Amino acid sequence: MNIVNLLKQLLFYHDLRRRVVIVLLLLLFFRLLANIPLPDIDRQSISNFFTGKSFLGLFDLFAGGALSNFSLVMLGLGPYITATIILQILTFVYPRLKEMYYEEGEIGRAKFMQYARIITIPLAFLQALGWINFLIANNIVPFNGYINLVKDALLVTVGTMILMWIGELITEQKLGNGISLIIFSGIVSHMPQVIYKAYLDISNFNVVIIQSYLLFLALALLVIVGIIFINEAERRVPLTFAKRVRGNRIYGGANTYLPIRLSQAGVIPIIFAIAVLLFPQTIFQLLAKSNWGFVSAILSSINSFLSNQLFFGFLYFILVFVFTYFYTSVAFNPDEIAKNLQNNGAFIPGVRPGKETQKYFKDTVFRLTFFGGLFLGFIAVLPYIFQYITGVQYLSIGGTSILIIVSVAIETVKQIRSEISLRRYET
Repeated sequence: MNIVNLLKQLLFYHDLRRRVVIVLLLLLFFRLLANIPLPDIDRQSISNFFTGKSFLGLFDLFAGGALSNFSLVMLGLGPYITATIILQILTFVYPRLKEMYYEEGEIGRAKFMQYARIITIPLAFLQALGWINFLIANNIVPFNGYINLVKDALLVTVGTMILMWIGELITEQKLGNGISLIIFSGIVSHMPQVIYKAYLDISNFNVVIIQSYLLFLALALLVIVGIIFINEAERRVPLTFAKRVRGNRIYGGANTYLPIRLSQAGVIPIIFAIAVLLFPQTIFQLLAKSNWGFVSAILSSINSFLSNQLFFGFLYFILVFVFTYFYTSVAFNPDEIAKNLQNNGAFIPGVRPGKETQKYFKDTVFRLTFFGGLFLGFIAVLPYIFQYITGVQYLSIGGTSILIIVSVAIETVKQIRSEISLRRYET
């Protein structure tokens, strides 16, 4: 099914057309919020401050330009993602949270996500205070008193909660993940600006810059092919169902397989890594106007570290690799799968049901995730390596954009196809 046929099928069903319209309207509402700045703000000064700073530009990219606009949703979904990470890490510490998330079904997960929403509120308020204080310390935003500082932070917190609500409404339409689609739309809206800046560089007819961009386009095509290949690659674990006699009939005895994807985390590790890189900044930005000497020294060290593309790229790679393992452990539960197979009379040839099957799945997923994490981490930092060598601006942001756009597009198309297949089956 090609894209044209997919769109025809998508628009053929009335309920799917309605869902598409709802998703588009919600994304349009997000773009409207991203362009509503806070009061008494010089947007041009903030935009100039973000120009040429790849670290800040990457955060602004994930917020869809809302950060450089100093808008109501300037934090994007960063606080919500951070709250989710914190709770998922706590499932390894507190058995009650683990039981709620894994064993209580939809009710437990709904309660789990409600805790994430509650934690998002103080995180958003602290991050808003941090970013505003950071811009005040750099003389980008005027300081109008602590009352206005708190008021602006509260406005940004409300904007983050509205954006979180928009993301959940999009997810409920079952045409894609709301968080991913919001980030996707933000990147797409930012792409014309990146392309225009690249055009200005190329229009100078500098041979070195033109060669660098041509090489980057070739790498971008390779990245797209690699992402599609990794997303579609899977390990097929053979399964055999035991024969069962019920009355005069024999059931089971069939052979099939269980597909295990090479990269089960998709683009989520990239999003998690950016959220983790953003969160520590909040603590230091809150103290940006402090007169303490050691605080100024720490802030200078942090800024120097993040300004160094080599160190930043290394940290980025490690975080993406680690979060690939982390999210896979959350999304794929070998113990639960082994238990379900045993209850249904299925087994892997040559592997005993129960603990040996659990160990088999754990070892298989560990090996697959290792290669998937390496690939995803390498693709994430490849544009930074290229930018470090050539010195051409905007390439790091463009490479990360390609990675997210392709991954989100693949996952969204898969969900749309599953919805269409369900309706074909019903008719």
